[in-house]
Amino acid sequence: MSDGSGLRWARAPASSANLGPGFDVLALAWSLYVEVGVEPAASLSVRCTGEGSALAAGATHLAARVACAVAGHDRLAITVRSDIPPARGLGSSGALALAAAAAAGASDPLAVAAGVEGHVENVAASAAGGLVSATLDGGRIRVARHPLDPALRFLVVVPDRELETEAARAVLPPVVDRAVATFNLGRMAALLAGLGDASQLDPTAFQDRLHQDARAGLYPEAAPLISAMTSAGALGACWSGAGPSVLAVTTESTRDAVVAGATAALARLGLPGTVRELDPDHAGLVVRHPDREA
Repeated sequence: MSDGSGLRWARAPASSANLGPGFDVLALAWSLYVEVGVEPAASLSVRCTGEGSALAAGATHLAARVACAVAGHDRLAITVRSDIPPARGLGSSGALALAAAAAAGASDPLAVAAGVEGHVENVAASAAGGLVSATLDGGRIRVARHPLDPALRFLVVVPDRELETEAARAVLPPVVDRAVATFNLGRMAALLAGLGDASQLDPTAFQDRLHQDARAGLYPEAAPLISAMTSAGALGACWSGAGPSVLAVTTESTRDAVVAGATAALARLGLPGTVRELDPDHAGLVVRHPDREA
């Protein structure tokens, strides 16, 4: 803890990374949250409610590992409340690590969480809110926020299955062709322009050759889900992070048709899941110290 006293809470939003061509660079924060409370205690305790509460709630829990590392000891009572389903491509571990680091009093929660995650875009979106690009520059994390057209609506298909990020990264090729890199750079530029101005957005901006095709064998339902949503009128669709959730971008006029298309596709594929509309979060990481507010 930064001062050794009292309870501190931190809240961090979920996120979708990659956004098609923006592999390991782009991410968008959602109004779906994990909260972590940390306070001094005689010994370590971890209490979890909500999504992920079935995970082991002891010293091996991610929030405990992060908070104890920041505090330098394990005499902490840690509480976790989460609305973010784990292993669904919604940045649950990055948001949890960020909130735990902040609640434990880290001076730079983003750096702590990025060190845990191993890549920065998810935690950067959770820290800053909104649509961001993030990269490492000589060990320094550089985050840029980008405009997001308020006319856009976002739908996420969340299947009732998990896909671990480590497994999804393991199937990626270690080297990519120059033409593949150029293809993705061009699409990412178009995507950023379209997310800032919906009139410029179309499904080609979400095309990717770096990761989605390589991961298709792990989640063959992704391609037909994306096709169904774009056919129903979505301005574009892609994997959310490493999957298995799939993100579609729509407007108010096409939202209901895209929901219907996604729901029908889930039924055809025999894939249990839900279609959720998520609002972007623009606040990012929020930290409060109730003891001092009282």
